[in-house]
Amino acid sequence: MDENKRRRGLNIRGQLKLAPGYLVLATWVSFTFVVLFWVVGASLSTTGDIFRGTVFDFSTGLHFENYSRAWIGSNVSVYFANSLVYAVISCVLLIALCAPFAYVLVRHRFPGSRLLKTGLAAASGVPIIMVIIPLYMIIARAGLLKDEATNRIVLITLFVGTKVPYTTIFLQPYFDSVSRAYEEAASIDGCHPIRAFWQIVFPMAQGGLTTVTIFNFINIWNEYFLSLLFVNSEKLRPVALGLFSMINGMQLSGDWSGLFASVMIVFAPTFLIYICLSKYIIGGLTGGVKG
Repeated sequence: MDENKRRRGLNIRGQLKLAPGYLVLATWVSFTFVVLFWVVGASLSTTGDIFRGTVFDFSTGLHFENYSRAWIGSNVSVYFANSLVYAVISCVLLIALCAPFAYVLVRHRFPGSRLLKTGLAAASGVPIIMVIIPLYMIIARAGLLKDEATNRIVLITLFVGTKVPYTTIFLQPYFDSVSRAYEEAASIDGCHPIRAFWQIVFPMAQGGLTTVTIFNFINIWNEYFLSLLFVNSEKLRPVALGLFSMINGMQLSGDWSGLFASVMIVFAPTFLIYICLSKYIIGGLTGGVKG
């Protein structure tokens, strides 16, 4: 009994030491919930109610027309489609490029492999602001920003290029954790190494592949700085840049309820990804999600 009491006492003291961390976490979660709840209310209210501070006074009903007005009238549908295209294509290309790259760096030693690993680590720590001006000058002088089709390709290429170091470094531990016995068995059966990678090793690293794809999708979806410099047409604007232009337009239109509806539309995909795929994010980071 004395031993059990002592253990309970140690456990209580250990929890008390963590109390400040719990307090900070609870404060942050509460603040985030309150802000999100207010934005949801504002998106279903009117501009007059927002300025009067009566966001949750739904005496005139819930104004779902704010969403249709934002989707059609404020071009949110165009921005949404653009971001979806950019994010999906970029994520597919990143996996197609970085998965074999990470696998080769982990499984094979060749002249320059150590230098490549060091270069990736160094590149992942370089702020985009340091290279953005030279990139812009090269691309602009090449005339690649004049046409909408090439402008899209340039933007997707930049999204992919800036995420290659991070994605490759992230995937290396996952491929390293796959036993070589699978590849050796496939080799004995006459399976080509490339086929063995795509059919055996690649599916076994799905935890890391899913996690890094989610992170890349969210980062590209919320990307603003590259879009600001390299998008020359309103038809090509992603959601982050589109929202910024809408905020500037509020000075003329004053449609604040439509703006908050637009914010909710833009926020919905990333929120749903976190809610629906949270187990893959946590499992991918801890190695807990298996096939």
